[in-house]
Amino acid sequence: MPRTTKVKPQRKKPSRRPLYSVHPGVEMVRKRIDELPAKTGNSLEQWIKLIRRLGGTSVEERLEWLKREHGMGTNSAWWIAERASSGETRTVDDDPETYLEAAKQYVEKMYSGGKAGLRPIYEKLLDLGLSLGDDVKACPCQTIVPLYRNHVFAQLKPTTRTRLDLGLALRNAPFSDRLIDTGGLAKNDRITHYIRIGSLKEIDAEVKRWLMAAYELDK
Repeated sequence: MPRTTKVKPQRKKPSRRPLYSVHPGVEMVRKRIDELPAKTGNSLEQWIKLIRRLGGTSVEERLEWLKREHGMGTNSAWWIAERASSGETRTVDDDPETYLEAAKQYVEKMYSGGKAGLRPIYEKLLDLGLSLGDDVKACPCQTIVPLYRNHVFAQLKPTTRTRLDLGLALRNAPFSDRLIDTGGLAKNDRITHYIRIGSLKEIDAEVKRWLMAAYELDK
């Protein structure tokens, strides 16, 4: 009888996690939009149509109309009036897909031109941050890339053409020549320390230790 060859089942390669996640601020605005019908009787789209038909032409006029005719608070009325005036139905502030597309462009712009040489440093720090746990999220803004666990625990900022600053939320950790005071502790900001990084070799054991410490503090 001819010998049969056993075929080993092929293992599926694990899918690579996305580099960027939706910013918590976008999720908050999205939640606000989703809750609008229950709170006000109209969806955002319905309010925009109503305002454009009856509520004046400028943001200020529409704001006052919403407050006067519908009893809205200033913050809610201002937000809806601005959206009605902008003409945009999906923005980076409230639409996850729009934000994620913009996030890629934010990073490309940050590390272009004179700061293009910082891109390898950024990518290594980003990979290091994401490797700390499955609960880490990178959520780019226009000038920085914050890393979140439950809150921001670190941020990557191309400060000059030759230096990227790694900001860290380290509370009362001691300052040093390398671990520099941001002034955040006095101002009650989360990012309290930063490390200047100008080359890949400067991403050493000390940098990894402080990044891990910031991650572990954000429980």
